[in-house]
Amino acid sequence: MSKRYQLDYESPIGIIEIFGNEEGIYSILFSEKDTLEHFADDNLPNPLLDCFHQLEQYFSGSRQDFAFPYLCKGTDFQKTVWTALTKIPYGETATYKDIAVSIGKENAVRAVGRANGQNKLSIVVPCHRIVGSNGNLTGYAGGLWRKEWLLKHEMGIKVR
Repeated sequence: MSKRYQLDYESPIGIIEIFGNEEGIYSILFSEKDTLEHFADDNLPNPLLDCFHQLEQYFSGSRQDFAFPYLCKGTDFQKTVWTALTKIPYGETATYKDIAVSIGKENAVRAVGRANGQNKLSIVVPCHRIVGSNGNLTGYAGGLWRKEWLLKHEMGIKVR
């Protein structure tokens, strides 16, 4: 079994905890902690360092897609939903229904919502791009205020 590594990234909207190993990243989640505990250094495997630098680029506005290896751990259905989420273009949104239709399971809207909620790769697998059928913001594990910030950031709306 590969050694597990953690790295913290201080984003404009809070600390993000990155977990991974030599093969790839398996978790990128917002944390409610106030201080960084795990810092970038040369002893970390490339996937963690690449993720860290690409998140820096994303938050600076110079990156829209991610190119480091990540590992989605879940059921086949969840993986299908998560793959569909990665196809939502930067700066755009979709609904649970849109995703259900795109994977050929138009009646599985609630199951798509549950799979979306199990996503452990925030930002990279962009579950923040999912909105309600009426266009309103819906639940987000990192908090609706972060979801709103991320969407505005991607749409080029100045955010503080």
